Amino acid sequence: MTAEIALPLWLVLLLGALALWAALTRILVPGVRWMLRRRVTLVIEDLNRRLPLKIPPFALAKRQVLIDRLCYDPKVLAAVEAESTATGKPRAVLMGEVERYAREIVPAFNAYLYFRIGYWLARRFAAWVYRVRLGFADEAALAAIPPGSTVVFVMNHRSNFDYVLVAFLAADRTALSYAVGEWARIWPLQQLIRAMGGYFVRRNSGRGLYRRVLESYVAMAVENGVAQAIYPEGGLSRDGTLRRPKLGLIDYMLKAFDPAGARDLVFVPVGINYDRVLEDRTLLLSLDQERRQRSKLAALGTTLGFISHNFSLMAQGRWYRFGYACVNFGTPLSARAWISQHAPDLRQADKERRIALVERFAEELMARVAAIIPALPVSLVATVMTREPTRTWTELEIKAEVKALMTRLVRAGAKVYVPRRDEDYAVGAGLRMLTLRRLVLVGEDGFYRVAAEELPLLRYYANAIAEGVARADPAAAPEQAAPPQRLGQLALAQEATPLAGT
Repeated sequence: MTAEIALPLWLVLLLGALALWAALTRILVPGVRWMLRRRVTLVIEDLNRRLPLKIPPFALAKRQVLIDRLCYDPKVLAAVEAESTATGKPRAVLMGEVERYAREIVPAFNAYLYFRIGYWLARRFAAWVYRVRLGFADEAALAAIPPGSTVVFVMNHRSNFDYVLVAFLAADRTALSYAVGEWARIWPLQQLIRAMGGYFVRRNSGRGLYRRVLESYVAMAVENGVAQAIYPEGGLSRDGTLRRPKLGLIDYMLKAFDPAGARDLVFVPVGINYDRVLEDRTLLLSLDQERRQRSKLAALGTTLGFISHNFSLMAQGRWYRFGYACVNFGTPLSARAWISQHAPDLRQADKERRIALVERFAEELMARVAAIIPALPVSLVATVMTREPTRTWTELEIKAEVKALMTRLVRAGAKVYVPRRDEDYAVGAGLRMLTLRRLVLVGEDGFYRVAAEELPLLRYYANAIAEGVARADPAAAPEQAAPPQRLGQLALAQEATPLAGT
């Protein structure tokens, strides 16, 4: 029993490695996995106690379970069978396509990553880049949303920063599942978006089988109460104006909704605006057909140039944040209430009538979004100065015109954000941002004028509130005898909450 046994070194190393592997897989990994699962469970329990809109079990289910459920959805299987019959493709090949689509669409939501790490990063990053404000929220209407409802946040799409901004500001209400375009399907952004609950949409895909899989996933999410965030415009606004809605996702949601069911489907309009949109020049260039077809390398070069320029300004102590970023939450629209007034059940309507009703519903949603897009300092100053682009202005003239515009906008029901409740400061902040970017030039005599070559960019910012300005036109909205109250003075819409670092 005490005899020595000689073993080759390679065998000792192999046995040691196997022993270490056994210890890791049988003892350490299960223990760590249990601790992590316990921590995530505690986070979810805490969130569901605090959040007005609870995280549904569907959002927490294992991703593979959801993929399997989607692949074997009866409507998906029927679509596979129909295409196999029509084209002669083997059913196994088509099911392989379905599984690829399902893996592309289904998110891998991680509550701990979303509410602990993601929230912290989004808050810090947003406050570093912008002065972030929650301008207005119809709190009474939002609080009246029936418990258990499926809530969909419907937003205008100004910037790719919208994803960060709205997810951060809505984090005290719920976790949002975003519909994200194909542009984000790159490593590691794709994995991060999935972990944050986002799902990818091929916006212009004409593949019937893909659309069927996507529709089935949206139906599953609606039926199970997953809070979602969508951009009906289907992409970023190229010229700053609010685009007509695309009906795809809204149609899928309404088709899946049972008005007589226990769960209501509630759409919350969200208006977003910025004093500076990070992609503004790129978006305007995309309107130029001759310059539109740029390579990805050229686009990457532009982005890196923008980043390096800003870091250079930081190093010199000359960098300023990009002004105000503001979000408004409007009055929710109940699909159940709307359908009861306009149609008995969209699921029973023929396609032509259903599409007409969905289009009407989407137009009403976008009208609500347009009504709550915040009028920020840069948009206000740009609106005034682009009316007479060749004129020279004194600062007092600009302030007088902008204040008059604010008055008309508020009387027309628009949401004007007045920083610090000081109109003079608001106009000064807008002018400062425009002069720093040399969109507006200041002469030695102190007069202001529009930089002629930057007029399209100024109009881009004016277009952000163009619909509100059109409603506020004196011919359409007659002056009232009583002096108006500014948004910053209303009891309903108190001065926006400053966030960390602002």
